[in-house]
Amino acid sequence: MSFKVAIVGRPNVGKSTLFNRLVDKRIAITDDKSGTTRDRLYGTVNWLSKQFSVIDTGGLDFKSTTFSELIKNQVELAILEADLILFLTDAYDGLLADDEEIKKLLLKRKKTVLCVVNKVDSNDFLEKTYDFYSLGFDDVVCISAYHGRGIGDLLDKIISYMVETDSIDNESKIPFCIIGRPNVGKSSLTNAILGFERVIVSEVPGTTLDPTHTFFERDNKEYVVVDTAGIRKTSKFEEALEKYSLFRTIDVVEQSDVCLLVIDGSVGVQEQDKHVCSYITDANKAIVIIVNKWDLVEKETNTMKEMEDKIRDEFKFLSYAEIVFLSSLENKRIDKIFGPIDRAYENFHKKIKTSIINEILNDAILFTPPQPFNQKKAKFYYALQVGTCPPKISIYVNEPLSVHFSYERYLINQFNKSIDFTGTPLLLFFERKITTD
Repeated sequence: MSFKVAIVGRPNVGKSTLFNRLVDKRIAITDDKSGTTRDRLYGTVNWLSKQFSVIDTGGLDFKSTTFSELIKNQVELAILEADLILFLTDAYDGLLADDEEIKKLLLKRKKTVLCVVNKVDSNDFLEKTYDFYSLGFDDVVCISAYHGRGIGDLLDKIISYMVETDSIDNESKIPFCIIGRPNVGKSSLTNAILGFERVIVSEVPGTTLDPTHTFFERDNKEYVVVDTAGIRKTSKFEEALEKYSLFRTIDVVEQSDVCLLVIDGSVGVQEQDKHVCSYITDANKAIVIIVNKWDLVEKETNTMKEMEDKIRDEFKFLSYAEIVFLSSLENKRIDKIFGPIDRAYENFHKKIKTSIINEILNDAILFTPPQPFNQKKAKFYYALQVGTCPPKISIYVNEPLSVHFSYERYLINQFNKSIDFTGTPLLLFFERKITTD
């Protein structure tokens, strides 16, 4: 297990800015608005041949706010998980009462704490940092996360606390994300999969803004699950922050191999579900359809079959996707998702022998020859796989424009009948064969 460092502090001291600086990526959303970070965010830092994980947390606000107790719970979990706490303070504001409260919380947990004074943008602020020594921690490091000042010294200090740990091989993990419109139960599903409260669950739409990545193991397999923000229609965006969150979600879809499209089973398929699904299909990702909140549905003998038929009818273009019914709230049927995830992942990476591809193609042409289109009749020569993630097959013909869309669908269906592509799309490309005639 890697060495873990949690960044803890009150709101707006620059925790997310420091997080982004350390991981050298813009992962956490930074904004002047208090409470922008709510869930725990994870990143990996490499420094002087050492590697450690860093955890960004929500700001601890001891006044009564909508998310203060939920955020406090998330911070508590991060503190328990971490090997080292970066207690981030603000030189500009100076030592405040909330800093003293956070100190008490950290001392209760008996964790190793490194006090970090942020926003020391110039030597003029150094005088304001002396008060922070009164907190009583052994080490105090002054930095400017925004300008990058003192970050090297901070990293040196962090690795001085480290013990030798095995590095994490992220390449061996199965990456999947959980996507859907707001309040379909994405965060509840993430927590149910992991078996602990990884992300904040609330009935308030927009609770999840940053995607949250978590590594876990199950049945000797390693996974990375990413919970994402709920996607609304663009016209309903209330602030720029949510637009940026959408872009982050789209980026997560691009980086994932498998996407779990979560639908609220208590209300059925909505138009917005189709809109959300378009982000997955446009990226040509493997997919599993999750019908959540199944505990809220009044059931008769054929209720599940009827719901599945409705979903198949609404998502005719996803005939290859498996459908799983579950209740994340009651933790029922959660184990049913891993078979479909594994199958989708394996088929997303599937490679097929050229001889098998051509045998299927020739049988399909003999059974149903192509009809003339664009004043030409397609003549097929051969085919071969040209890529994976998802599987891609190039078919060489005399004239690519002579292949009608319906015949392309027919060929895809024939390949799907002969080869298991469950969970993943199959892409066909029609290329002109250069002849010497």
